[in-house]
Amino acid sequence: MTKTLVRNHSHWGAFLAEVEDGRVVGVRPFEHDPDPSPIIEALPDAVHSKTRIAQPFVREGWLKDGPRSGQGRGREPFVPVSWERALDLVADELTRVKRDYGHAAIMAGSQGWGSAGIFHEARGQLRRCMALFGGFIDQTSNYSFGTALVFLPHVLGSAQAVTGPLTSWSSIAHHGKLMVLFGGANTKNMQVAKGGCGAHSTSSYLADLARAGVRVVNISPIREDGPTSVAPEWISIRPGTDTAMLLALSHTLIVNGLHDREFLARYCSGFDQVQTYLTGESDGRPKDADWAASITGVDADVIRTLARDTAATRTMVAASWSLQRADHGEQPYWAVILLAACLGQIGLPGGGFGFGYGSTMGIAEPPAAFRTPGMEVAANPLNRAIPAARIAQCLLHPGEPYDFNGRRSAYPDIKLVYWAGGNPFHHHQDINQLRAAFRRPQTVVVHEPWWTATARHADIVLPATSTLERNDMGCAQRDRFVIAMQKAIEPVGEARNDYDIFTALAQRLGFESKFTQGRDESAWLRHLYDSWRASVRTNQAAIPDFDNFWSDGFLEIPRGADEYVMFEKFRADPAANKLTTPSGRIELFSQRIAGFGYDNCPPHATWIEPSEWVGGAVAQSYPLHLVSSQPRHKLHSQMDAGPISARGKIDSREAVAMNPDDARRRGIKDGDVVRIHNARGACLAGAVITDTISPGVAKLSCGAWYDPVGAEDGAVCAHGNANVLTHDRGTSKLSQGPSTGTNMVEIERWSGPLPPVRAFEPPEIAAMA
Repeated sequence: MTKTLVRNHSHWGAFLAEVEDGRVVGVRPFEHDPDPSPIIEALPDAVHSKTRIAQPFVREGWLKDGPRSGQGRGREPFVPVSWERALDLVADELTRVKRDYGHAAIMAGSQGWGSAGIFHEARGQLRRCMALFGGFIDQTSNYSFGTALVFLPHVLGSAQAVTGPLTSWSSIAHHGKLMVLFGGANTKNMQVAKGGCGAHSTSSYLADLARAGVRVVNISPIREDGPTSVAPEWISIRPGTDTAMLLALSHTLIVNGLHDREFLARYCSGFDQVQTYLTGESDGRPKDADWAASITGVDADVIRTLARDTAATRTMVAASWSLQRADHGEQPYWAVILLAACLGQIGLPGGGFGFGYGSTMGIAEPPAAFRTPGMEVAANPLNRAIPAARIAQCLLHPGEPYDFNGRRSAYPDIKLVYWAGGNPFHHHQDINQLRAAFRRPQTVVVHEPWWTATARHADIVLPATSTLERNDMGCAQRDRFVIAMQKAIEPVGEARNDYDIFTALAQRLGFESKFTQGRDESAWLRHLYDSWRASVRTNQAAIPDFDNFWSDGFLEIPRGADEYVMFEKFRADPAANKLTTPSGRIELFSQRIAGFGYDNCPPHATWIEPSEWVGGAVAQSYPLHLVSSQPRHKLHSQMDAGPISARGKIDSREAVAMNPDDARRRGIKDGDVVRIHNARGACLAGAVITDTISPGVAKLSCGAWYDPVGAEDGAVCAHGNANVLTHDRGTSKLSQGPSTGTNMVEIERWSGPLPPVRAFEPPEIAAMA
């Protein structure tokens, strides 16, 4: 039988689906992608996986007793019901909670990546629906770089330095001589982008760096965090101590007269206050290289030499997103900005600083000539949100006050959680605590194509389509391709797309016309495309009409320039191009943050000892620092059930990398199943022994589907989910971001009977009601 090729898109790249007899049987990379991600190969198995949710389900205890208790969530069987009954139940619950408790009792922020596609983006559809319903508790910020989103506007006036565009790779290759990467720049992360990417081009930019002879230094506890194509030097550093090294680099510049006094005076505010801290005038402790060496494990002479090297040439100082996902995550970023300001190269081609060069695709490419299309949003009448990473505290402690970005608020009392397009049982910290938190609301509703742990902890589960079962448009803010995402197969089982689900709910709740605006899927796509096309006024490219675009399958937006330099205009004229900070300049000391009076976020870059690190008291019981990196064979937890993710597992479990010396002391050999544990939880993983990991460090990538085994209080995740080990404290009172990088653990060889991994087995199904 002839295979049909159908265009589609994903967070890890565009592709053509091979369809035969109503099934997706293979994929081919987008013809304009020079370096396609292998993750696309997992799509056929995912679409037809046994983990797909076949029809609507309701938790047995909830169906029997109503919204009285959530104690059975994650443990009780599910009962299959018809779509009509499921939708009636959801509509009735929304109406009841609104009537009895008000809109502030509904949480519908639904953080998560969901699927590519601007129209069927599940979180956007949920928020539109709940806004038109009258309002809801939203989530602000995010898990990826939430600390920076809140913090950077105080110092730089915006969050561009973490969201992009950053000074381009092309600018660094053409003008830079040295690139210093705190936290590295792992190429696996450059293969994915929220919303997708048509062409993976970072490998070619890295090749340009290598050809230009740019020296790259990877400062990380993990050697492979440096992109191998540029032959990076590796400086091994203790996790969580980057701030100390950065401060020492700035101190070395200052005491040797290598700092740019003119730049600091003209473009920055508050340097004098920071200088007294660096020199020790304010606290009696100079932040010199010897001081930093005792904290970081990096030799003092290495620090001093690197500082002089940065001052001697055009230097880009970069930090990964992961650095701000830790206790006091504001501080390493502030210290990067301080170092770059001392060097005085901010706004110059190939120099300055940036956050996230190795964290996502497209962040350091020259911007496209014009923006990509986007979905229309509806304002939330309630206008209330909690920090994204504080959902467990919100559910567990209603009414408890908390600080956030200069304001003091109280957590709302949530009675109904509505989640679509995300998996908090992957990305949230301290899953055992989250599990307890998810039992407090009266009702939890989840849209999900697959039986993830989030779906298993719901009361009402509505099966959603995958991207291949609907039509959409794929594009990311930083990408230059717009992809026609064309329906390849009919929905699997009884799955429906999120828009149709919310349309049916809106009809029951009395606002269908406001929600749909009289448009079905096809009409919405045409409307969004035509509105975008009309709004883009350009002579740089001919934008085809919708029918031609859909027939062609994609369009390419030209680059606006070959290079881009962040803060270039500010550098050229700081008076005419003031930053939107109180001073109009880079705030090395923030009087505004000082005014907040937070005890865990000082008003300038400061070394603060983490709550858990190799030099702290916790290390006496748990001596290994756990790094929970992004996985190589999947995106977060997406595609974990497929064959590509399985390539990275050992005995069906997530792999944990250990240094040979640490493994030898514990009697652990390569391929052994081990137990990783601390006071918060435990999991099983497969050991990989490698000298690319620093001593005292273990790396367990995130994304393994949560699979608890054993008694509730002593449950072990048999599959290796790193977030059973991470702590759930905000980075600081300022940002309240996730601090998943601050965790100490112990590892031991597992000698008992191995529990089977059941994460990909559907839950128990009871008889139909």
